[in-house]
Amino acid sequence: MQQKTLRIVLTGAPGCGKGTQARLLREKADICHLSTGEMLRAEALKDTPLGKSLKKSLDKGEFATDEMIIEMVSKRIDEKDCRNGFILDGFPRTLPQAEALEKILKQKNIKLDYVIEIQVPDEIIMERILGRYSCAKCGEGYHDKNIKPKIYGVCDKCGGTEFVKRADDNRQTVKNRLVNYRQRTYPTISYFEKLGLLRCVDGTGSIEATAAKIAKIVGLESKK
Repeated sequence: MQQKTLRIVLTGAPGCGKGTQARLLREKADICHLSTGEMLRAEALKDTPLGKSLKKSLDKGEFATDEMIIEMVSKRIDEKDCRNGFILDGFPRTLPQAEALEKILKQKNIKLDYVIEIQVPDEIIMERILGRYSCAKCGEGYHDKNIKPKIYGVCDKCGGTEFVKRADDNRQTVKNRLVNYRQRTYPTISYFEKLGLLRCVDGTGSIEATAAKIAKIVGLESKK
């Protein structure tokens, strides 16, 4: 049976669960997960003028420039592992980025299938972000309340015993990121709605419940 091609944008406020849902959808749909946040953080670790500038911005909860991200995403979409589809997680963040994405995809003769907004109230987002941490060795994500290791202090994936929190996961930075989202990213929701691509999902339930809703939207609810 031929694999179903899907090109999806997962959007929503910081901490709504985009990354988690993108990874689950990647496994179910067998398509590429493109996390601009991960790509930018990797660049921010480099000892270069760009890396240092990015680190300073990310630690403050600010965003990278549109031009840099657009170029990065455009090149990534051209790679072989994206031919059967992709999930964009963390892009587009601004209306110019959304418009640029449409232009880029048109030039490549491909179309988005869905833009899925995961909706979660700010107070729940704050709790989720402040409680999350990851394995220092493999990067596996956890949460103080929602996703704990099966054995206390031991990573389920690699057995590591050291864990870290992101430098920008603090209350003031989260507030800044939510303000940035309302001002800069939320206009993209209306943009995609007008294009007929937008689907909204209540993300306040369990990870599994949200994943099931997304799978139903993209036609993968019965796929094992």
